[in-house]
Amino acid sequence: MPSVLEIKDLYAGIEGKEILKGLNLTIRQGEIHALMGPNGSGKSTLANTLMGHPDYEVTGGEVLFKGQNILDLPPDVRSRLGLFLAFQYPTTISGVTLAHFLRSALNARLPGPTDGSARKKGIPVAEFRKLVMEKMKLLEVDESFATRYLNEGFSGGEKKRAEILQMAVLHPEIAILDETDSGLDIDALKVVSQGINALAGPEMGILLITHYQRILNYIKPDYVHILVDGRIVQSGGPELAQKMETEGYDWIREGIADGSISS
Repeated sequence: MPSVLEIKDLYAGIEGKEILKGLNLTIRQGEIHALMGPNGSGKSTLANTLMGHPDYEVTGGEVLFKGQNILDLPPDVRSRLGLFLAFQYPTTISGVTLAHFLRSALNARLPGPTDGSARKKGIPVAEFRKLVMEKMKLLEVDESFATRYLNEGFSGGEKKRAEILQMAVLHPEIAILDETDSGLDIDALKVVSQGINALAGPEMGILLITHYQRILNYIKPDYVHILVDGRIVQSGGPELAQKMETEGYDWIREGIADGSISS
């Protein structure tokens, strides 16, 4: 049975400011959901809340994954359950190679046999190297990438490709991509999109958070949702993203104002 992430009536915020105001969304393995919205609508707040960022406070609702409310779980346990977050602004870690980071992340994520804690014994080096080389080949990433320090001197496109490589190695059941297209030129966007498409499939559900429609020219979503003022106010298929591209968010705001769209 496919894993399901259910967000039910979620309220959350930061520094005392409420940003998510009763958000509902269900994502299943094998589905690609695009979440669009204007700046300040709550897109990144949702991503950070789902993965348990300590600065974000949940004040209502629940998030169910594999039958349990993950809001009570620390980020590492959420990851071991099968969730993954690709950051909008990946962190640079000088002195730590991408390969070392990936092996440490994989070892920390692999569950133990009974209680969900991390394995005491990590993946063998030879097995890890084979896995990374396979994923690099799949994503068309040069092998020298693995020996560079994490994100140090990386271009915007290289940082995002490193995030997608992490996703490939960790192989989550539900992946949350927070504005992966942010800061990318058209060539880098195509490369990153190709990587996401190479990983998408029946074993991975994807929540693709974006401000613009352009990445959806390369990644076809099953569902598109519009987030305004902390709530999803409109859902549809790929045609909804096309409408946002041509008409912007004004028609959504006007619909909320005149009551034709429920807020």
